[in-house]
Amino acid sequence: MTGSYRVKSLLYRSVASISAPIRARYRLSRPALLAWLLRQEQQQEYAVMRLHFLAWLGCIGMPLYYLIWTTWFPQKFETLDLRVIGFVLCLPALLVPHKIKGNWLRVYEFISVTYVMPFFFSFMFLMNHGSAVWGESLLVALIALFHFDWLFALASCAVGALAACLLYVTAGDPDALRSGLSAFPLALEQMPIYIFTIVIVSVTKVGRRVLAREKLSGMASALAMVSHELRTPLISIAANVRGIARAQAGEDRGVEEALARIQFEVRHMNQMIDLFLLSSSAMNRQLAPTERVAMAAVVAAVIERYPFIDAAQRRQVDVVVRQDFAFLGREELAAVVLLNLLRNALKAVARAGRGKVRIIVDGARRRPRLLLMDSGCGIGAKQLPYIFERFYSYPPHTGAGIGLALCKDIVHAWHGKIRCRSREQVYTVFALEFPRERRATVRGGATPAAQLSHRALEDRGKP
Repeated sequence: MTGSYRVKSLLYRSVASISAPIRARYRLSRPALLAWLLRQEQQQEYAVMRLHFLAWLGCIGMPLYYLIWTTWFPQKFETLDLRVIGFVLCLPALLVPHKIKGNWLRVYEFISVTYVMPFFFSFMFLMNHGSAVWGESLLVALIALFHFDWLFALASCAVGALAACLLYVTAGDPDALRSGLSAFPLALEQMPIYIFTIVIVSVTKVGRRVLAREKLSGMASALAMVSHELRTPLISIAANVRGIARAQAGEDRGVEEALARIQFEVRHMNQMIDLFLLSSSAMNRQLAPTERVAMAAVVAAVIERYPFIDAAQRRQVDVVVRQDFAFLGREELAAVVLLNLLRNALKAVARAGRGKVRIIVDGARRRPRLLLMDSGCGIGAKQLPYIFERFYSYPPHTGAGIGLALCKDIVHAWHGKIRCRSREQVYTVFALEFPRERRATVRGGATPAAQLSHRALEDRGKP
């Protein structure tokens, strides 16, 4: 045991002494150093894989196209010597890819890529007097080259093209040195096309990176909101568990209240999980209407099963049925819409510290509608245009930001409309309008996510 401990200590001190110059040079803490080392290792692995792939292309393409351009489609100029050099340069990446590391890997990558792509194709383009075959081949090589890092590709292109021009004027056409730029008429003619291609490839790469960052940012925001939404009830549950523990020890008698609160928070978490599942269904467009739904029955079921905190909160909600109506939709999804709107209204009343909620079923209009009104804290004019956007919540960090977006997706899938009018610190009104029920019968089953929502809704009604 002592020997093992000494070995570990020795290894730790060795790593610390080796990494000290790196940490001092780049001003890295130990966690930052580990992240930097991991990033360097990942970049090296990516470089090795990329070189391995390109080496296969070089080792196959060099001899294969020599055969093609000399046998089936003869060109004005072809060279076996330069192709053999390219083939030999590609071999180490195939035979010993993991033996080349660190700075040697970067040097090898730059030399081999520069030779095989910009140098070789530029020289062959010049020696064949700018033929269409080699002009297109050079264009393909530049496109492949600028999929590397932008600065790497630019340096490689400049060095390779310059080396090709020097070899051309010294060995290919000695008179070109005296002629100056006029010796490269076709190359100069093609230059704008090559520059345009390089710019397009670079812009496309930037666009892909920006899109990837936006996706990651959206995922991070969504995960942060979901974490906050689920952490709050968990904290409450933990506090109530501690209260129960104190009660069992004889220090407190609020066991029933603590159990009721835990039950409420568990229902809230189930509701949030249902929202996430249904939001996923909405993204997959699985919201089509399948049945005839009576609005008054949906309202009654939601009021009966909603997890009110206490009787006082239940008395804050009034239901007025002026005239019932039916529409084509899904009963369980209609309940989810109403649950979202009712929960938001009760939160607004709680934040304001006063007010009531009123639900009106009005089927006497040309387009039947449901009104859900509250006299709570209201919504500011600046925030109102964004409330139906996914992942938007106001006040910040008060929800996952998917409830109203899901309501909008569901109502629109049924050819209905959902609108909101509000005045801050005065009122909020949500109006849901539906087309009148047609005589046609809609067939089809509910999606698994919708069935899950229906079962969860029933479970919330259980004591």
